[in-house]
Amino acid sequence: MIIDILADTSTDCLKMLPYLFAAFLLLEALEQYSNTFTEKVLSKVGKAGPMVGALLGCVPQCGFSIMAANLYAGGVISVGTLLSVFIATSDEAILIMLGNPGALADIGFLVAVKVAVAVFSGYLVDLLLADKLSVPKESGKLCRQWADQKEEKGVIKAAWEHTARIFVYLFVFTGVLNLCVEIFGVGRLSAFLLGDSIFQPVIAAMIGLIPNCAASVILTQLYLGGAVSFASVIAGLCTGAGIGLVVLCKVNQDRQESVRVIGILFVIGVTAGLFLELLM
Repeated sequence: MIIDILADTSTDCLKMLPYLFAAFLLLEALEQYSNTFTEKVLSKVGKAGPMVGALLGCVPQCGFSIMAANLYAGGVISVGTLLSVFIATSDEAILIMLGNPGALADIGFLVAVKVAVAVFSGYLVDLLLADKLSVPKESGKLCRQWADQKEEKGVIKAAWEHTARIFVYLFVFTGVLNLCVEIFGVGRLSAFLLGDSIFQPVIAAMIGLIPNCAASVILTQLYLGGAVSFASVIAGLCTGAGIGLVVLCKVNQDRQESVRVIGILFVIGVTAGLFLELLM
């Protein structure tokens, strides 16, 4: 059984490798050559911030969430704009789904839902909480240091390292998931994750808060394997801002404010998931 699982896992992951590398190559080039332009756009959008932030955030890479965290810490963008970027970003979820032909139909709907949640939540937070959360801050340096490190590596090397890291995550978690499905079955695995209950989006949102791209890999593979619902994967991917959460905590001088922002992000993710769970 173990040999069969390893063989199936290797086959599935190797099929995705060319798609992942091509996608990361394109995204690394975009990320390295458009950072300055994107930073200028975000710093000048004003009241259109949540809309622009959501559209930029839906590009599947962590660079925009890092940039948004740094700009927010510097008092350049509003908390609503920051949250719209965090909510819209999906890290590697979209790329993994692109490598699974059966999931292609879900990609457009997933992105559309996340952008809608990001825009609505961003404007709502700015309307209700901007005065309480947006205070003068000092701009952090972590985002620039991160960008400089990426530029030193070059596009191809950075893309390959990113691909290799995600491939390892995919291989390990897909193997574990296949083993669990083989032993317990999809039904029991889903029940363990509180499937068909209002609590599953809460669990997914908690997984999304893991400040690492592994969170989006876990959530996406659980969804593709049928262990979590679409509403739950939305909840998890809405909170899954990846390394942007770490950057926010490091560059923002007010630690309590960072915790409040992350708390609001969690509430938004859970609310979106529960709302979709009731609708679908």
